[in-house]
Amino acid sequence: MPWLELSLTITSTQQPATEEALDDIGALSVTLQDADAETPDEQAIFEPGVGELPLWPTITLLALFDADVDRRGLLAALADRLPWLDTDILDFRVVEDQDWERAWMDQFKPMQFGRRLWIYPWNIEPPKGGDEVVVRLDPGLAFGTGTHPTTALCLEWLDGLDLHGLTVLDYGCGSGVLALAALKLGAAHAVGIDNDPQALTASLDNAQRNDVADRLEVHLPGAGNVPPADVLVANILAGPLDELAPAFAASIKPGSPFAMSGILAGQHEELLARYGEWFDDLAVAIREDWVRVSGTRRS
Repeated sequence: MPWLELSLTITSTQQPATEEALDDIGALSVTLQDADAETPDEQAIFEPGVGELPLWPTITLLALFDADVDRRGLLAALADRLPWLDTDILDFRVVEDQDWERAWMDQFKPMQFGRRLWIYPWNIEPPKGGDEVVVRLDPGLAFGTGTHPTTALCLEWLDGLDLHGLTVLDYGCGSGVLALAALKLGAAHAVGIDNDPQALTASLDNAQRNDVADRLEVHLPGAGNVPPADVLVANILAGPLDELAPAFAASIKPGSPFAMSGILAGQHEELLARYGEWFDDLAVAIREDWVRVSGTRRS
């Protein structure tokens, strides 16, 4: 069935009261967007810290209601709770229902990374034969399909390694795509670590889908007794990467390769200096303003 969407633009200071008012009048969901998206004033907001809710200065709220709700009644109720709100500038539109998972999957196509590695949506059957290495993926509620430049940079790096018989540590595993790629490329064992329990669930589900569940283990940070790995890959954010440098140095064996991404161009200079304390042969690769830093753990 269709839905009625109400759109309004507010400031970040008005967000708490506005969202509470929308909940009070029966909104089924409320979505926050950058009101300056796709303009020169657009601001990127990445993964927040625990208990943080960073917001854009100006926000567009999209609230969904049942399609047959009384629009005039909605506006009156909203004006009663938010007297400062100009209801004349609010927009309504009808949103047709659809299979949202199917719509997303229709946009997710097979992608190649490096020479051999392919990422396929779980619902598309890869061709038989050939020397392609295929990871079949359903990201679920976790980040990581290969479509983002940071994931692509890490996948290409993994494709260029000889992983046979090695143990790979994937820090910030998300959907598990990097750990699974390593296993399909020949790694004997992989460990995925993420602070989101949904990511661990998605990683295990995708491991089952790729018949490598017996070679993947997943943990929350600090949980489990994880010995030093032969390879480390971390696709998170520049801030955590800076903080985790000593832990990463202790997480892999001397002489082992590592790569990290989730870094915006300009953020990598400080990380190069930081990681230079423990790692040699540091190299930078850039794609669409995103950076991958790779190197080798000093012996």
